[in-house]
Amino acid sequence: MKQTAGMELILVDNPQKAKLFIEVHAIINKHTTNWIRPLDKDIEQVFDPKKNKTFRSGELARWILKDNNGNYIGRIAAFVNKKYKTVGDEQPTGGCGFFDCIDNQEAANLLFDTAKNWLAERGMEAMDGPINFGERDNWWGLVVEGFHEPLYGMNFNPPYYQKLLETYGFQPFFHQLCFSLNVRDRVMEKHYTRHDAIAKDPAYSARYIDKSNLKKYAEDFATIYNQAWKQHGSGKDMAPAQAYLIFKKMKMVMDPKVVWFVYHNDVPIGCWLNLPELNQYFKHLNGKFGLFQKLYFLWLKMTRPNKKLTGIVFGLIPEFQGKGVDSFMIMEGAKIIQHELPYTDYEMQWIGDFNPKMVNVAASLGGFVSRKLTTYRYLFDRTKEFHRHPTV
Repeated sequence: MKQTAGMELILVDNPQKAKLFIEVHAIINKHTTNWIRPLDKDIEQVFDPKKNKTFRSGELARWILKDNNGNYIGRIAAFVNKKYKTVGDEQPTGGCGFFDCIDNQEAANLLFDTAKNWLAERGMEAMDGPINFGERDNWWGLVVEGFHEPLYGMNFNPPYYQKLLETYGFQPFFHQLCFSLNVRDRVMEKHYTRHDAIAKDPAYSARYIDKSNLKKYAEDFATIYNQAWKQHGSGKDMAPAQAYLIFKKMKMVMDPKVVWFVYHNDVPIGCWLNLPELNQYFKHLNGKFGLFQKLYFLWLKMTRPNKKLTGIVFGLIPEFQGKGVDSFMIMEGAKIIQHELPYTDYEMQWIGDFNPKMVNVAASLGGFVSRKLTTYRYLFDRTKEFHRHPTV
């Protein structure tokens, strides 16, 4: 416990404080327009060594900030992860995340200084934030444009957070772009042409998944991932068993007709994974997911058709990129998604601006940038030259 200029910094070191760490987020954001409270369990598992495998290669600490009137005014977490590296990094870099603060620069500076000092004690020379202690698919980046309802697993914050980070000295490391489109709009003409060219070759086929054969599609996903994306993640192969675990977790909320795979001579070469947007349900649960909330969630699913679709993953193995196979998969899916299903709004999970190929694919669908998040970096040596994330 540390007191500074009328503020008290509290280290989270027991279950009661861990619960308070979650509540501080709600206290600060409860009046923020379009904020949706994350499920408590989703945040708790980030900090649970039994559920978060990142603890095998890292450690973390978290703090709560209280003013001299007993009001909770902020929180932050800091993490070291030996596997967290970006191409071109010149220094060991840690992370900070789960940052919340009232609109007060002195309070924000105290939180950032606390994270920085903790990281420096562990040999770090920079910190990225706000990021997750784990994969990039959740809790990554600061919303700087498009403050409409967040997607499930996405950070959300008041607009003034950008000022707090940049005044402290954080600089944009990369921007994260989300693209949206109207599901019913006609896809750009070039996709029809490219689709027709590929469709003439019987070696190619595309289909949506069969939930009763989930293991087979999980194995197909692992095959594609290990050739198309692992260099953007941990750099390690994804085991079929790991992929199967992910698919089993998604099964309850999955609409099989929006999860597509493309094959060449029955070998998986690409996939397009979408899910009904879960926050359209979870926004009614106030962060809880006990028995009552699970029953209510099922009732909502049955009685309130979800018209929003989220794009989770899209990609092809390198050998088949640039040949029109992406258009083939998109148009095969569109035959069903556009004409047989209830969805009207589509938003893709973020794409880093360091990946212009995927940005172009998203734009080519006729989408528009619906929101922008930013991953910031702070160099501890303030004389060192700052570099943006390299292009991939």
